[in-house]
Amino acid sequence: MPHKMTALNQMNQAEFTAALGEIFEQTPQVAQQAWQSRPFASRADLHQKMLAVVAQMSQGEKLALIRAHPDLGSKAKMAAASVQEQAGAGLNQLSADEFERLHRLNQAYRSKFGFPFIIAVKQQNKIRILATFEQRLTNSPEAEQAQAIAEIAQIAGFRLETAVDE
Repeated sequence: MPHKMTALNQMNQAEFTAALGEIFEQTPQVAQQAWQSRPFASRADLHQKMLAVVAQMSQGEKLALIRAHPDLGSKAKMAAASVQEQAGAGLNQLSADEFERLHRLNQAYRSKFGFPFIIAVKQQNKIRILATFEQRLTNSPEAEQAQAIAEIAQIAGFRLETAVDE
């Protein structure tokens, strides 16, 4: 059940972190630090203040945030939101050939960049995801890290839409 903005603004830091700690995949410190910027005027305001926390992260912290995300189509343990998001894009229903292609792309991407390919899969389908995956393999490491952070910001926005009721 979504949290009301008024309730979020009244929560202590531990409650707030428990409520929104998974907005950024396995990185509850974003919510923990954003709590200090209360009160939030709206969901968009909360999102912007969470993104400000990410912007202030060190390079190492940003890489840890990126690396906290699962490979697409992975059977590895991941946040419930990731499971739902990937299923919504059809990544839980890949043919054997599609799964093998995705596995090869994941390996090539990790080998080149040192972190998983991240794309906001909501409102995507497996065909567009695979095409984007192949295109982004041609990018520079710097461009891909910036793109990964931009995708994470979009994912967080989608997750806040589900978690927070204005």
